[in-house]
Amino acid sequence: MQTPLFIRPLEAEERSALEAGLRSTSGFTVRRCHMLLSSADGKHTTAIAQILRCNDQTVRNAIDDFHQRGLAALEPKSSRPHTTQAIFDTDRLDQLRALLHQSPRAFGKATSVWTLELAAEVSFAQGVTPRRVSHETIRAAIAQLGGSWKRAKHWITSPDPAYLRKKTGVTA
Repeated sequence: MQTPLFIRPLEAEERSALEAGLRSTSGFTVRRCHMLLSSADGKHTTAIAQILRCNDQTVRNAIDDFHQRGLAALEPKSSRPHTTQAIFDTDRLDQLRALLHQSPRAFGKATSVWTLELAAEVSFAQGVTPRRVSHETIRAAIAQLGGSWKRAKHWITSPDPAYLRKKTGVTA
């Protein structure tokens, strides 16, 4: 069982800001104010959690956040990741380009047309990516290469020496 956690004693302006926050249009702010004022009134975190139908740890997090940031804890923090890691660096982009310039049949697939899902599957199987990536990641990588997945036929070239002659329409 966790030890009881209560909010520190509130100053007059903090209490009035919390009471004003109960009338906010933001649901996040209203819930936080309710949690903090209930804790200031002496209610345990488990009792507050039952009233608000949330987890005890949610109430504890709100109290800890208030202790760290003060009234700024009434506004939600950004949910954006702190860092992003690009899967496709320059070397992997080159490997992806080389992979897409081959037929999927060279990798044991039953089709001759690349799809984003198929490219993601094969790039992982061939070690181009360290983990299975989404089709959106493959689409973004192709965009980095200057291509568009909907018009792959315009930027994919063939190793066939007669490819350009065939593509320009000798048959036309």
